[in-house]
Amino acid sequence: MPLPGFGGPEPVRSRPAPGAVHVPGWLSLERQRKLVAACRDWARGPVPLRHTRLPRGGVMSVQTVCLGWHWQPYTYRRTADDVNGARVAAFPDWLVELGQAALADAYEDTAAGVGYTPDTALINFYDGRATMGMHQDKDERSGDPVVSLSIGDTCVFRFGNTESRGRPYTDVELASGDLFVFGGPSRFAYHGVTKVRPGTGDPATGLASGRLNITLRVTGLE
Repeated sequence: MPLPGFGGPEPVRSRPAPGAVHVPGWLSLERQRKLVAACRDWARGPVPLRHTRLPRGGVMSVQTVCLGWHWQPYTYRRTADDVNGARVAAFPDWLVELGQAALADAYEDTAAGVGYTPDTALINFYDGRATMGMHQDKDERSGDPVVSLSIGDTCVFRFGNTESRGRPYTDVELASGDLFVFGGPSRFAYHGVTKVRPGTGDPATGLASGRLNITLRVTGLE
């Protein structure tokens, strides 16, 4: 059954790989609006939304702000030493609860969310031209699942294998309100965003254009 305050009718799940689940329309419009408002607050600081600079000098096309721990290629720190040296905003308890509900619903097992305690969130904003290359989320010291929430414009999300950036992979369209979880044998699968489809989002979410992606993770750090 759908969870109160999230989606409406029971969504049709797809499973592109073992341990990976796509739940369309999981977030209600009201929940999306609240997340957009929260993301705007986090984007203002104490560490502001910014384009991350990579060690070799490249600059990511997405803009990012972090909670709990600051992701700095390729490590986590409590302070944003590559931005302004400030300590990142705290990871709120209500976001932990959201992650727990997401796991329980995605895996259709209430026990799946028990004990899941994400302590960092990477919030990425994509404008119409931004993409994300194929990569693994492997800077964490934990194998707990990653919970990904989408708001705004639809994107083409490429979900691959654990061995390489190439085939086999599956392209999944992630629309506003969608939930995507990957854990178990797919926890360290390569994945990326090949395209954003401008104008496909609903301004009623509070986001006039672009795409927000909120990923919840367990760092495994003290």
